[in-house]
Amino acid sequence: MSKPSRVGAEGAVVSQEMALEAVGAMASGATGEVALLDQCRRGDPMAFARLVDLHEAMVFNLATRLLGDAEEARDLSQEVFLQVYRSLGRFRGTSSLKTWIYRIVVNQCHNRRRFWKRRRRERSFPIEELKPAEELKARLDDTPGPLEALERAERAQGVQQALLGLSFEHRAILLLREVEQLPCSEIAATLGLAEGTVKSRLSRAREALRVALLPGRPGGEER
Repeated sequence: MSKPSRVGAEGAVVSQEMALEAVGAMASGATGEVALLDQCRRGDPMAFARLVDLHEAMVFNLATRLLGDAEEARDLSQEVFLQVYRSLGRFRGTSSLKTWIYRIVVNQCHNRRRFWKRRRRERSFPIEELKPAEELKARLDDTPGPLEALERAERAQGVQQALLGLSFEHRAILLLREVEQLPCSEIAATLGLAEGTVKSRLSRAREALRVALLPGRPGGEER
């Protein structure tokens, strides 16, 4: 019987070590989150400030895209973290902390949109005030020229206006998948839906956005 090659054996050892390191990093992250939550529950203001710092860009960015108004998103972000603070004692860790916060953001935005609808308020959409989000960082690294920057801004505004013409449910599911890059399983946990329902709604939302972005297509009314 031939002996395994030294290179093959060493490669297997390296692969095992890398796998163990990955598991260790995941465990460390989970342990760090648990410790942070415990400190927050004990009333440590520095710990809660850390929690806010970790998640505030995500909360603001998602709220801005869902509402289409940066000033309203700033106000709503404060309400989100106030609810997080008040509800930490009821958070049992059945989902990740980030998923739980996503759920609060979507619910708060949905409630505010319903309030606007009842009051028949017209909103402006100052998307130029959108603050950093992970999916935008790469764009900022390659400093575009003025014309390219203008074209990008116009495209971004067109996409945002098209998003705001979709139903809130379609907009939320698109943003969670395409911008926040959540897997369908996590979106299902965030929205309280079956994973199969998420996938079918995502398909319909993508088609609705594609149609809304067709040349000459007027902006739609939110349903």
